[in-house]
Amino acid sequence: MVGTAKGRGFGVDVGGSGIKGCVVDVEAGALEGERLRIPTPEGAEPDAIADVVADIVSSFDWHGPVGVTLPCVVKGGMALTAANVHKSWIGTDAAELFAKRLGRATDEIIVVNDADAAGLAEMRFGAGRSHHKGVVVVLTFGTGIGSSVFVDGELVPNTEFGHLEVDGHNAEKRAAASIKEDEDLSWAEWAKRVTRYLQAVETVMWPDLIIAGGGVSKKAEKWLPLLEVKTPVLAAGLRNDAGIVGAGCMASQLLVG
Repeated sequence: MVGTAKGRGFGVDVGGSGIKGCVVDVEAGALEGERLRIPTPEGAEPDAIADVVADIVSSFDWHGPVGVTLPCVVKGGMALTAANVHKSWIGTDAAELFAKRLGRATDEIIVVNDADAAGLAEMRFGAGRSHHKGVVVVLTFGTGIGSSVFVDGELVPNTEFGHLEVDGHNAEKRAAASIKEDEDLSWAEWAKRVTRYLQAVETVMWPDLIIAGGGVSKKAEKWLPLLEVKTPVLAAGLRNDAGIVGAGCMASQLLVG
């Protein structure tokens, strides 16, 4: 796969356990072929992650703009927080770092919060595509919990609802998908924790729809029916590819200014 044909972009989704990338068909909102996933380097430091991102992009022989997600608050290409990656990300000019590793100008790189990218993809192509009125909250359950919020279809960037305090705990330390695995929780046990978390979200947001994403969305039938919340909850339509699709779509916009 070569170059920057119209209607295509490249997205890389950086997570606490894996880094995934692929060419994206931005008209269809789908991966163009099979994605490449490489485990996140131990420690998840900026230089090590940048090396993996470069390896992924070069493996597709892609020469155009690239969108990269990070589990961080990102403003103007700068990482301002670090969730499930090394704390040295805080204050890092991520756009400049990736541009240097990829041999591109900084205006050919867009860096975005991972849940914001996933939410943008879900609202355009996935479970939220017919829900552009009211408040929609997109939550990604993985190593941590990411969030994105849309009001009448417009993104409110860099929300961090995965860090709400619930029953005296940081929410993602109790209800992330990784916690289910680490503590060997049954789906029912984990769903009780997710319920408490979503109830906390409801007390501060009163959303009209919640979209649940991340890898666990592939098994939504095992836990969504167990939730006890007021808000309708839908499984993410793009499953765990939403971050790549969102980043790829954002990168494609760089081609047209």
